[in-house]
Amino acid sequence: MPTVHRKPFGRAHGQSEIDLWTLDSGTGVRAEILTYGGVLHSLTVPDTAGSPGPVVRSLPALDDYTDKNPYFGAVVGRYANRIAHGRFTLDGATHHIPANDRGHALHGGPDGFHTKVWDATGDRTGTAAVLRLTLHSPDGDMGFPGALDVTATYTLDTSGTLAVDYRAVTDRPTVVNLTNHSYLNLGHDDDVLGHTLQVDADAYLPIDPGSIPEGPPAPVAGTPFDLTAPRRIGERLDHPDAQLRRAGGFDHCWVLRPAAPGTLRRAARLSAPGEVRTLELWTTEPGVQVYTANQLDGAFTDGSGRRHRRHGSLCLETQHLPDSPNRPGHPTTVLRPGETLRSRTEWRFPHLRAADIRLRPPTAP
Repeated sequence: MPTVHRKPFGRAHGQSEIDLWTLDSGTGVRAEILTYGGVLHSLTVPDTAGSPGPVVRSLPALDDYTDKNPYFGAVVGRYANRIAHGRFTLDGATHHIPANDRGHALHGGPDGFHTKVWDATGDRTGTAAVLRLTLHSPDGDMGFPGALDVTATYTLDTSGTLAVDYRAVTDRPTVVNLTNHSYLNLGHDDDVLGHTLQVDADAYLPIDPGSIPEGPPAPVAGTPFDLTAPRRIGERLDHPDAQLRRAGGFDHCWVLRPAAPGTLRRAARLSAPGEVRTLELWTTEPGVQVYTANQLDGAFTDGSGRRHRRHGSLCLETQHLPDSPNRPGHPTTVLRPGETLRSRTEWRFPHLRAADIRLRPPTAP
């Protein structure tokens, strides 16, 4: 039977109480989510032998999340990815977002949704544990026009699937692009170079020297960005490709194969060495950002206290695509009053469905 638990996790900036919510599937998979930043603090999944282990990187204490860090596990917004020079024009008016990445606005600016304290409500059914997070972003928040009301709902079901449903409404035209920024590592090694990755996309967006996406989309065929079949990550990153060198690894958006609007499609499949764990990412979004966390060289630790190594994890961020080719890095997801933005992302674990796995639930929180 799925369960939902809540316990205190500390105070953000010495003021707001932060809670840690635990969603337990009752069948061996467990997720922990913070009300600070909507952070997916941990996700525990059994391997093929039934032994539970973490599959997302985490930070040990609240101060580590409130301090400068690369968006560990957070819900990022209002606008995921980069807005070139922190400027965009909507309905003839130019809006300025504070620059926080080499002169550009990244993930909604320095005080984006990853720094906010979300309201939370937990629930459970016979088949799922649910956490509903809500946030009100006022008009002018980080320079974005319009008040925005956002809901991010985490659902963990008895099959072991973890889903996030995003919903947003506004009172005046604005731009929105929401995603989760978890760092994945499915195996027992300190890096992901031995993982295999498949991305269901035939094109990707190159980036300029400031990591701003450029158009038009480039075919992946004949390049290290061709992940249409499973490829070892380390093999791809060793390629002397100019785009790889520019980003220091993958930090690019793949254009997913077409699907009907609102339809879940598989975006990517990630497997640990020996396929002891396999994750499939499914989404209603048209793009997925693949990011090898190359800047974590010894800078952060996970919950066990171990230091990250180069390429210690991988981000798979489902998101909307920026305009291209005429306005690279310019937001394209316009939300207007009377409309509702809806999107869904699922983390599925096919190896859990194998008949020879005997799940061992993790100890109760």
